[in-house]
Amino acid sequence: MTFEPPSHLYQSLDTSEPWLFLSPHLDDAVLSCGALISSEASKRNIVVLTIFTECSPTPHTRAARSFLRQCSAQDAGSLFEARRKEDAAVLAGLGVKSRHLGATDALFRRRREAIAGSSTLGKAVPELVHRYPTYRFDIALGRLSRGDSGLIAELQDTVRQQIEESEAGLVFCPVGTGKHVDHLITRSVGEKSAERMVFYSDFPYNQNHQPDEAFLRSRELREWNWSDGIEAKHERVRQYATQVDALFPDGRIPVAPETYYS
Repeated sequence: MTFEPPSHLYQSLDTSEPWLFLSPHLDDAVLSCGALISSEASKRNIVVLTIFTECSPTPHTRAARSFLRQCSAQDAGSLFEARRKEDAAVLAGLGVKSRHLGATDALFRRRREAIAGSSTLGKAVPELVHRYPTYRFDIALGRLSRGDSGLIAELQDTVRQQIEESEAGLVFCPVGTGKHVDHLITRSVGEKSAERMVFYSDFPYNQNHQPDEAFLRSRELREWNWSDGIEAKHERVRQYATQVDALFPDGRIPVAPETYYS
């Protein structure tokens, strides 16, 4: 362990109070926090609450189809079913509880009016009826759609209820490194739903992107690192068989301490 934790975190580490981790997708908590979770799972009740765990039917955007090819998946439905199963298995192996909220992944999220009725043009050009038509120019740039405001409000209520039920002393959520819209939504939901918040750096996005310094300054967040169990964490990451090749195409998972902000 290589950090000097803030007082509230230090106090929590010295107790057995429950923790809750907010995970945008079906792998993010383990990717970013797997070593810490593994180290603490025998000492306290830990719940990983994953928010975006569903897809939508065809037709899919070009970006979504590209994602399916990267995952060597025949269709989105079977891919997400496999992802939910492997996430539950990995977290059960760590000795923690998992809950899937069932929100739709940004790659597959449609406009509300498109859900009610599909147009011929929307079938021909799926980008027209999806909230985030592209990955590069929409999802990866952190451009939150105004159409997601209702979803965010619903998630805040749900997450707040889950926090109360779990009696979590600390809530961990992504700091949003890389600006993926689902990660930013999860950060926003966590901030508005919990009093005692710890932010985690989004791995592997943090290998190529810097955190939002303005966000860190505005909340007076201080960085600390966790390195216990990093080597063993890689075994857990590789258990996400549907994702690991797409995330690490050269087969190498970088060895780096987990980074947190509080």
